[in-house]
Amino acid sequence: MATLLLKRLTLHTVKTGNNCIRCPGTYTLHQTAPAQPSLRASGPRLSCPIHAKAFGTVADTQDERKKKKKNEPALNNIGRKIHERIIHVLDEAGNDLGNMHRADVIRLMNERDLRLVTRDSSAEPPQYQLLTGAQIHEERLRLRELGKAHPKPGPTLTKELTFSSNIGQHDLDTKSKQIQQWIEKKYRVQITIKKGKNVEEPENKMEEICNQILQTMPGIATFSTRPQPVRGGKAVMCVLRHLSKKEENAYRETQGAQKEDPLNKENGNNRESDVVHP
Repeated sequence: MATLLLKRLTLHTVKTGNNCIRCPGTYTLHQTAPAQPSLRASGPRLSCPIHAKAFGTVADTQDERKKKKKNEPALNNIGRKIHERIIHVLDEAGNDLGNMHRADVIRLMNERDLRLVTRDSSAEPPQYQLLTGAQIHEERLRLRELGKAHPKPGPTLTKELTFSSNIGQHDLDTKSKQIQQWIEKKYRVQITIKKGKNVEEPENKMEEICNQILQTMPGIATFSTRPQPVRGGKAVMCVLRHLSKKEENAYRETQGAQKEDPLNKENGNNRESDVVHP
């Protein structure tokens, strides 16, 4: 009897959904929590990033031209790629043609077989000049020779030399020659003289050695830093450098004046001897 009742119950059981089972005379509910909505709102995505450029100003344009001018080589032939609409033009003889439209400049280049080079890209409007290929070549050679004659000064390098105050005269002469070679190559030379151990010597001996080294290079070197005590008075340091052009000229004038004085004195003595005293 129980088995028959169970079969009937099974046949009359109907599933009405995932959350509810319908049975004869009863309802059994299985309630689940509703799905939580996503906290991130999905919006439309861009297929590629967009780079926005800030609004430019006249100052920004001038700064860009200055940077461009620094990167440009001397007498750069820009061809026919003229970015500006209006430019200031000089002809191959240096005559001022005034402001011209780039189309007119290109037409003039074609008619005369000329090249366009940059003269002043930071001007407003930028300044260009029309030149022949031969003129550009000659001007570049001239600028190259001018650069060799007046090279840009580079950073000054410093050589360091340290020795004891009880150094022998022969070793001191050798070091003085080495210092002179460095000075002639435009090096700065830092000399540190340590006080000799277990040696009784005058207090100013280390300074005298610095002065003695300088006296071996008259008209060549001078003190950049005069002798001064370092390491708690246990050493003396000085820096020598090459004379500047102005100092070299002043030294030559001084030497010339010193040579003239003995001659003037001799001439004066000769004149006095030629005078007949009554």
